[in-house]
Amino acid sequence: MPDVRLLGPVEVRRIAADLGLRPTKQRGQNFVIDPNTVRRIVREAGLGADDVVLEVGPGLGSLTLALLEVAGSVTAIEVDPLLAARLPQTVAEQAPGAAARCRVVEADALRVREVPGPPPTALVANLPYNVAVPVLLHLLALLPSIAKGLVMVQAEVADRLAAHPGSKVYGVPSVKAAWYGEVRRAGAIGRNVFWPAPNVDSGLVAWERRDPPTTAVSREQVFAVVDAAFAQRRKALRGALREMAGSSGAAEAALRAAGIDPLARGESLELDAFVRLTEQLRPSGTTR
Repeated sequence: MPDVRLLGPVEVRRIAADLGLRPTKQRGQNFVIDPNTVRRIVREAGLGADDVVLEVGPGLGSLTLALLEVAGSVTAIEVDPLLAARLPQTVAEQAPGAAARCRVVEADALRVREVPGPPPTALVANLPYNVAVPVLLHLLALLPSIAKGLVMVQAEVADRLAAHPGSKVYGVPSVKAAWYGEVRRAGAIGRNVFWPAPNVDSGLVAWERRDPPTTAVSREQVFAVVDAAFAQRRKALRGALREMAGSSGAAEAALRAAGIDPLARGESLELDAFVRLTEQLRPSGTTR
């Protein structure tokens, strides 16, 4: 194992003080100060020496250092120029033998269109909670080389991402995440491992990539149907899809052709049912 010294509470606060940094809620800045937590995240992610890891929002580098203990290399995307500029120094100080294996990209993860270096094989991150779902879906769509991953998000978001049909929290994020792979809840994280401590609980979500469930229709088309189905959760699908299909009758015909009860709601449909329905409707969707 490389000689890596992880960050604890003292080191995190020292680096923040050096930068004159005060964590802000606007950017979801809650820094992990517990070495055992970041090692747990890396362990749950199932990383190995062959993995090229993409990290989003590395912050002060707590998770970055733990990733460098195990993975072949890390590409860290950081939107804050102050943090992006400091991270290479922190890696050089705490893990001098691993500095060459860490690449820092100053960018907004929601807007990146390519990631420099070798294609990433895994996504592991403590995602900013206010943009966690769109960032995750954007990167999974952008980078098909990502075969697995684990992210820490707000507990409620973790529940939604890993939810199954029939659950009260099953919805758009659940279906869209399922398009990319098998998603599972991978544990809970206490508030006391962060500085400052957040006002919400945190959870881990892990997944393994699988092939798209269909080639007959596109991901964008399926996602457009998903968005329409959940736009008014209380409506039966016959009514929710009326505008997309052109009429309630056309929506009902498509639902019946797909083997779905026209009075069912979106929350009862698994991904494969949405795929069958899209094959009948064939909308021109463009959402992620």
